[in-house]
Amino acid sequence: MIYLDFNSTAPMRPEVLEAMRPWLLATGNPASAHAAGRKVRQALEDAREKVAALLGAFPDEVIFTSGATEANNLAIFGLCGDPPGHILANPTEHPSVIEPLKRLVERGFDIEWLPVTSEGIIPAEAVQSRVRGDTRLICVMLANHETGAINPVAESVPAKPQAAVHCDAVQAVGKIPVNFHKLGVTSLSASAHKFYGPPGIGFLLLNRCAKLKPMLFGGQQQQSRRPGTESAALAIGLATALELALTEREAMQVRMLDQRHRFLAGLERHCAPVDLNGPTIGGLPQTINVSFPGCRADALFMAVDLAEVACATGSACSSGSLLPSPVLQAMGITGERLLSAMRFSLGAGLSESDIDVAVLRIAKVARRLRETESED
Repeated sequence: MIYLDFNSTAPMRPEVLEAMRPWLLATGNPASAHAAGRKVRQALEDAREKVAALLGAFPDEVIFTSGATEANNLAIFGLCGDPPGHILANPTEHPSVIEPLKRLVERGFDIEWLPVTSEGIIPAEAVQSRVRGDTRLICVMLANHETGAINPVAESVPAKPQAAVHCDAVQAVGKIPVNFHKLGVTSLSASAHKFYGPPGIGFLLLNRCAKLKPMLFGGQQQQSRRPGTESAALAIGLATALELALTEREAMQVRMLDQRHRFLAGLERHCAPVDLNGPTIGGLPQTINVSFPGCRADALFMAVDLAEVACATGSACSSGSLLPSPVLQAMGITGERLLSAMRFSLGAGLSESDIDVAVLRIAKVARRLRETESED
């Protein structure tokens, strides 16, 4: 199997597991006052401080969560206040943002969906020009999970924001420079398993001046913003993976750009026509969304899987339906191009040989499906 689905999840690095190992067996609740508890608490807070330092935040702005879905829900429901009110939102967001926003409509909020360019980008002026006096929340992701498009988030934040600004940075953290304070947003979400950390943990960065209504109630952990016993082992794994990802980020991006060019050139050579969906330059190089005219995405996905190449038709949280991508629809992509789109995402450990073999397998499947369609 050649794995080309790193945007869905990236395998945990061995160094991360080694950093976690002592704390997986440690006894002590970090909220306990005895020596065992204090030891675990210190390790947990060290991880929090490391995350904050790496991402340009204060330690008390780091809220550990079970992942980005919880972080996005916590930010959206916790920052919007009570209805009625106006919300500006990006229609190409991940389902863990779109679905909570739909619930806010049911509660009486008015959501205005921002315009998207044909490359999947939300122009900064489109956000700035639509802010109203009753705008409560603005949602603009940093990097798109399906196309790799990078939005100008810092430029989109109003100079004197009366509304909270939430940024889903799940696909951006560890891949491009991310500085929480320089972005100027109210909150920012990420998940460890996207940058080779452990699954089951993520975080929400929350500006220390922001007022957040919690979703959970119980203990006093994390200033009562997200109560519940924290996992020191998972937090340490996340912090370790983040540090490694940022240390190697520039070299990784150069490698991913080379592999992206090799992959696309191979598809053009062996199974043209293919259409790139998303930015031609300037996006995340490891995210490649391609349409194969003459093939149906559902049939192509299953055949490519049987050919031992792992990929996706959209986000992992919604691709099980094999329905046309809402992200591509928001970009104005229709017809055969929409219905034949596939996402391939690159990552660590792939060789040039892996890329070449994957291209040949995909191309063979695409040619066969086109022949079948033409016969029908």
